[in-house]
Amino acid sequence: MRKFITLLAMTGAVALVGCAGPEHKLGRGINNITEVVRGGEIRRSVEQTALFEGPETGYTTGLLHGLNRTVQRTLVGAYEIVTFPLPNYDPLMFPANPVYPDSYRPDILSDSFFATDTYLGFSAGDVAPMLPGSRFHIFDP
Repeated sequence: MRKFITLLAMTGAVALVGCAGPEHKLGRGINNITEVVRGGEIRRSVEQTALFEGPETGYTTGLLHGLNRTVQRTLVGAYEIVTFPLPNYDPLMFPANPVYPDSYRPDILSDSFFATDTYLGFSAGDVAPMLPGSRFHIFDP
């Protein structure tokens, strides 16, 4: 029994540490479960519905479609977090990258880690990156 527990622990450690698949699955799950806070599916669905079906249905049908997609993405993210050690590492429904409306693409955060102009005392980037939907950038051409 003691050897079996040791073998089981070693197999679990190899499954968690030895492969890149579990960490991608866990990261994708965490990314998908935070969709409720980010609201990207709702914004994209409202925008796409308003463009293709008309502005009168954008805020109603698009909002409901975005809410459905948000719930789906959150549930799939919770499933991937719970089952990340198990070997099914392909995305179930949603890609690894978050969804944004076509009219907005976020840039890299402006902080001392990414910025090369730290000696100036300021740098370019999002003004309020902690707020969802912040679209104002400093020094954008």
